[in-house]
Amino acid sequence: MVKAIPDHPLKILHLEDSLADHGLAKAALRRSGMAFTLQHVDTLEAFQTLTANEPFDIILADYRLAGFTALDAWRHVAQLPQHPPFVLLSGAIGETAAVDAMRLGIADYLSKDDMVRLPHVMARAIEVHEARKMREHAMAELAASQRRLADLTEHLQTSIEQERAAIAREIHDDIGGALTAVRFDIAWIGRHTHDPAMQEHASAAADMLQHAIGASQRIMMNLRPPILDQGLVAAVQWLASSFERRTGVPTVLRASSAVVNIPAEVQLVAYRTAQEALTNVAKYAAPQRVRIDLADSEGVLTLEVADDGCGIEPTMRDKPKAFGLKGLLERARTVNGWLDISSQPGKGTSVILSVPIASRDNASAEGEPQ
Repeated sequence: MVKAIPDHPLKILHLEDSLADHGLAKAALRRSGMAFTLQHVDTLEAFQTLTANEPFDIILADYRLAGFTALDAWRHVAQLPQHPPFVLLSGAIGETAAVDAMRLGIADYLSKDDMVRLPHVMARAIEVHEARKMREHAMAELAASQRRLADLTEHLQTSIEQERAAIAREIHDDIGGALTAVRFDIAWIGRHTHDPAMQEHASAAADMLQHAIGASQRIMMNLRPPILDQGLVAAVQWLASSFERRTGVPTVLRASSAVVNIPAEVQLVAYRTAQEALTNVAKYAAPQRVRIDLADSEGVLTLEVADDGCGIEPTMRDKPKAFGLKGLLERARTVNGWLDISSQPGKGTSVILSVPIASRDNASAEGEPQ
């Protein structure tokens, strides 16, 4: 006895122009104990009408019929959403033709001479069909989840950059201005007092205030450097110069032009990619030289940060908390770009960001993201 896949009697459509063969198929199904309803049709027009208006669990079809073949019927069925499995039940088709038909999407083939196996073939076709539907549904759900994750990532990145810009402006306008004013007042006190102890304290306070001003400027530059308003090339050059000054490692920027005209969101992604790559180089690479290449040719912006340091062990990329590189990958996706990281232990690392810009509005000038 063959157990039907659905929890209701199978609704079967039989495309067959021989009443005798239709009767044999019905008898084979009855002997199996399968619960079913079997509807018979023998013209392509009637077949198309039925399949377009009624749901079926499975379709059985002879290969050669009057004026058409099962492939004509299959082409119609294949265009229907959520179409049922389609099984060839024929004695007029060779094995090669049956295999070719299955490559088109037909579920299975059974010779009429082997009718006793019909219930088993049907059950297997329905199982495979249901498994395929579940897999397609799971893949669609995964794709939708990935799209939602990408949208969330883009939203979070935008929010973070907006908050960084707002904090940088507050540091510049409020904290930086207040510290500078206090420093001038302390300097005035130091100049107008004749008490050596007071002068010493004023000088120490002025030095501390200068240190605080410098710290606030560094924080502000890390949050959202004003040099971004001068364009990506200038901003990356500033990063390279700061990195070389801080680490002592020679760092060279090679740009295809002095100005790269790209949308603000792409500029920001490229800048953050270079910033994070240089941070990783300073922390882990111990290089002798660093090279940065920036180009916007053939409709693609390309940024490469390469070093000749110790390289990245393959296992390091898969560490659960290796968020730096994962963050760069997600940033690239927010502007439809991609990131390639190639590295060999002892031979350095190359981080390459590529972003298509040909389809974007080139009239959007480089500037602060809104």
